[in-house]
Amino acid sequence: MERIVNRRKSGRLGLVSALAFSLGVSACDLQEERAERANTILDAALQQIAGEQPSGTPGRLLERLTVQERAVSGIRKAAAGETDVYGVQPSRFAIGSIIAKPRAIVAMEEAVLSEEIRAAVQSVEPETTAEVQEVQKSSEARSTSPQEPSQRKLNTPPPRPASPVLQNRAAMRASRKLARAPEIRDIQRNAETKMIDTMNKLGLDGSVRAASGGNMVIDIFADATQFDGQIAGRPLMSRTIHKGCPEDFTPEMARDDKVLATECLVEALQDSGDYEYCEKDFIFEHQFARRPQDDGSSLGLEPNDPLWDLQWNFRNNGEGEGRSSGGTGFVDFWSRHEVRGSRDVIVAVVDTGLALSHPDIASSPNIAPGWDMVSDPAMGNDGDGRDSDPNDPGDLCDPNTPFAADSYHGSHVAGTIGAAATNNGAGVAAGSWNVTIVPVRALGKCGGRLSDINDSIRWAGGVIPAEGPNGEEIWNDNPADIINLSIGLFESCPASLQDAIDTVVERGAVVVAAAGNARLSTEFYSPGGCANVITVAAGDARGYLTPYSNFGMDVDVMAPGGDLARDDDGDGRPDGILSTKPAKNCTDPVTGDSVDNCYYAFEQGTSMAAPHVSAALALISAKYPEMTGAELESTLLSILDPRTTEQCAAECAQYPGSTPIPDQQGMCTRPCGGGWLNLENLPD
Repeated sequence: MERIVNRRKSGRLGLVSALAFSLGVSACDLQEERAERANTILDAALQQIAGEQPSGTPGRLLERLTVQERAVSGIRKAAAGETDVYGVQPSRFAIGSIIAKPRAIVAMEEAVLSEEIRAAVQSVEPETTAEVQEVQKSSEARSTSPQEPSQRKLNTPPPRPASPVLQNRAAMRASRKLARAPEIRDIQRNAETKMIDTMNKLGLDGSVRAASGGNMVIDIFADATQFDGQIAGRPLMSRTIHKGCPEDFTPEMARDDKVLATECLVEALQDSGDYEYCEKDFIFEHQFARRPQDDGSSLGLEPNDPLWDLQWNFRNNGEGEGRSSGGTGFVDFWSRHEVRGSRDVIVAVVDTGLALSHPDIASSPNIAPGWDMVSDPAMGNDGDGRDSDPNDPGDLCDPNTPFAADSYHGSHVAGTIGAAATNNGAGVAAGSWNVTIVPVRALGKCGGRLSDINDSIRWAGGVIPAEGPNGEEIWNDNPADIINLSIGLFESCPASLQDAIDTVVERGAVVVAAAGNARLSTEFYSPGGCANVITVAAGDARGYLTPYSNFGMDVDVMAPGGDLARDDDGDGRPDGILSTKPAKNCTDPVTGDSVDNCYYAFEQGTSMAAPHVSAALALISAKYPEMTGAELESTLLSILDPRTTEQCAAECAQYPGSTPIPDQQGMCTRPCGGGWLNLENLPD
């Protein structure tokens, strides 16, 4: 189905104002309903504690475990009768940090790639020359203006080459040649001189450093005590204000307002025409759907992990024993196709890293060496910048914020895909039992910089090296077939991010992105609104679009994201997604007793939906290892269950930008993609 996407930014202020109003209305209207649901969950939980286990709850298998092995977090989160509060937060950026790419480098990249393709032409038999020429045409057709609004999404991609292996090899050779090319350094040195001249004209002090992918990062010096009431050790950042540079801007203004100085420097560099793109270094966040009150039998093959009974999301779709209306057919795939995955399939998780000491992760054979790409030591929270250790030390930003805690977000996401050791008689199951997970740490304390995320995507895809402790090049020995981005930013897709995504997609990788949790159109969000990604919205255990999920024409797939305010299977637990995550304030699912610490947690968010799609792609790739990235995408999109208007409907007042439903006063439909993920639809 062809889809044309308009990504104009006009009307954003009106949208945000309407959104703020509607969120208040939504909170009041839903309070009574949420309280009623919470009481139902509480009653069921009390029945369980009294020994009256509802149908579908885990039985004696859990009772054999120690409390530490079976305790989970999240059961009590929806049992306090609270009102859900979702919505957007203005995007943030690192004050004084700017990303730019000289146009001369883009031209050189195209020339080197064309040269490598011509070399490939000479190495193949004559009958394949036509295919190679198609590769060359596809390369030359790549846009040289990634800042222009994209007019296509993943399911209307540019022509893919007939020989992807040949294209991949040429692209890899070109990337390595460019990484060492002295001409690149010459271009960057020339650009650095011009950048410093521009800063001087604005009365700014700063430095310029070369980054990967031909990018350059400008750092304006600033006093970290001047802005936003920053606490010691907290990264210096600001909310995006989009106020532009005044015509009467003076150096005195720059000294007094570094946020304004950042805006003015971006504008001055853009106006020079020397750069393919120039933008602020935005801060991305994970896509757990949070609320302020959050402190608180199948015929198919099933794994023997004792917490499996709590994982409705992997079950076969439908009603009846061992099924769930929000199931995704993983059980059917494992048994009918006799495929549980393959370690030849590589999934990179660009996130907060992994809790490598987690018992279900430490024992997993599926973890490959990763990299910590967080460059700012203050954000790294581990005492240094980039290094070879992707362990997650925690990402708590401001300990004074109520209910704030380390998220261990990457561990939860990766556990759903395949980081959790499956069928090992412990913990939870993952979607792909056998897979290679490459953890790439890009988010740290208070989020992750756009510049680090761009580098993480490229390193994950095997197109740039990281730098070792002695300055040596460290290439990813396991270039990703699939890259999972469960991250979000309230901005239309930044040009440098689109450039990074396009680069790895050209190499053959598939990029899966969370749609975002702001309950608005993904065109205002990234990377869910970027081109060349599979955008995933979140559904609940009924297969309905969740209240927090973004929606819109950019969405490709809906998958389980969970809803902690519902208990549609009546098992006494909120319908969140259970996965690997160190947590506090936990509960024993057998006795209902409180437990201080545990290793598993129910969470909700489009962050939880995206890894289901990544896991499904990994399984399809394991069954059909000869498939290209484009064929994997096409296959996945062909097996979706269509959604009804009701499954994507909601009150119009709650969702600005949604479409009124004829003859249903006050009700709107929220475009929620091509359908629901269901592996049962994959033919034998």
